Formats: sequence, C-alpha cells, structure tokens
Amino acid sequence: MSDPNATLVIGATGTTGRRVTAGLLAEGHHVKAAGRTAAPVDGAQAVRFDWNEPATWGEALRGVDRVYLVPPVGSSEPAAVMLPFLHEARAAGVRRAVLLGASAIPAGGPAVGQVHQALPGLFDEWAVLRPSWFMQNFTGSTPHARGIREEGAISTASGAGRIGFVDARDIAAVAVRALVDEKAPDTDLILTGPQTLSHDDVAAILTESTGRSVVHRHLTFEQLRDRWAAEIPPEFATMLAAMDRAIADGAEDRTTDTVERLTGRPPGTFRAFVEREIA
Repeated sequence: MSDPNATLVIGATGTTGRRVTAGLLAEGHHVKAAGRTAAPVDGAQAVRFDWNEPATWGEALRGVDRVYLVPPVGSSEPAAVMLPFLHEARAAGVRRAVLLGASAIPAGGPAVGQVHQALPGLFDEWAVLRPSWFMQNFTGSTPHARGIREEGAISTASGAGRIGFVDARDIAAVAVRALVDEKAPDTDLILTGPQTLSHDDVAAILTESTGRSVVHRHLTFEQLRDRWAAEIPPEFATMLAAMDRAIADGAEDRTTDTVERLTGRPPGTFRAFVEREIA
C-alpha cells in the first residue's frame, strides 16, 4: 500500500496514462487522474487539468508528491507551459517526476528535450521514459490506423529503417516502477520491444494476422512533411518527417533490456500485440 500522498497522472485517459493509472491502482496507490474534462476513472480521484490553464494546476497538485508527465499533445514547444508547471509542482511538494519523452529526442533536443534537460535540476528524484515508436500507432484513430483502414497502406518516409516498436502496456509498467519504487531511476530510459522491424515487416505481419492486404507506401521526406502539414502546424510536421528520415538512416535500429530489467518480464512482441488487438 502506498503512503497517504497521491500520484498525479497527467493525461490519465490517454494511451499511457490510463495504463499507468490502472497499474498504480492495482498496487494500492492513491491516484489523481488529471485531464481537461476530469473524466471519471474508477478507483482514482478525477481532477481537471489543462496545460494551457494555469488556474487548474493548484488543485491538481494538492496532496501530490509524485507526478507522471505527458506533454501537451501536438506542441512543438512544450517547455513553454511545462517548465512553469514544474516549478509550481516543486513548490507544492512534489519530489519525484517521471516524464514521457521519446527515444528520438535526447536531453536538450527539440520539444520535450528541453523539459528533459531541466528535470534533474528541479527534482531530486526523476526519470525520463524515452520509448521507441508505439505499437498503438497502428490502432484507433491514429494516422497510420486510418491509412490502414481507408487505403490498406502505411505511409512513411522511413524507407527500410528498422524500429524497436514498444507496447504502451510495457511503457506504463516501467512508468509505475519509476514512480513508486523506493529508489528513482534518476536517468533517462530507452524503451523498446524485443525486436526491430521495418514498416515493410509491420505491413507483412498485419496482412498475415488480419487477412487483409496492407502495404508500406514509401514517401519522400517532402511528401510526408506536406501530408502531415495538412493536419498539424508546419513546424511540427517538419519535425515528425525528420524523425522518419532519421529512422531511414538507422537511428532507431536498436533494442534495450530496460523493460525486462525494471519490470521483471520481457516486453511483448508486435505480432502478439496485433493478435491481442484482433481478439
């Protein structure tokens, strides 16, 4: 059972946040489930939180000593709102912060990299989770999922580059350990699945598992950038397309033992993830 203080989970109904919340509750910890609508979460205290409304921060932080940080969605400069919040969190008594970052963005890099760089100077206990690309990117209402459903295609500029796709379930399991274990990691953690796959491999697994033909459509950097720019701000579209170009150059062709080392179990495979989703 946890101490009387709560863990604030930002984005508590999101891809990792809802799994982190469930994991904390399963171990008996008190959770404040934060989101823009304060949507009810069984077993947790729902609280309204909006990165762009500082008036919502104080109540969210009341009685909290650790926080799971999910950056504002779609922001190319999250530090502008996250750093003022983190200063307020420290003043309010938060002692441990776990940030969801990205394998492609190191400390001091663009976007969430600026928050990563500042975190150790703000909290004595901290961790930055840097997962590779999510397996969940191929489900729900994501661009890849829409492309699979509507066109039978995954469109990327990643070429034959390989990625250690990781299940959000495994990311959340690491987050729980980073939040509640007696000793914080006090470092950044690269999270991957057990194998690297190209998007051609992903398309083949989806075809085999679903019985529906899925292909990998190879785009240029410019084609992908313009495709993204139809939906999101141009600077963010450019950054995302550049990540694909880095994949093509081998930047994500790696696996780590982090998930198994911190949770005691190996990360799930992409094929097992697809079969679970189908079921």
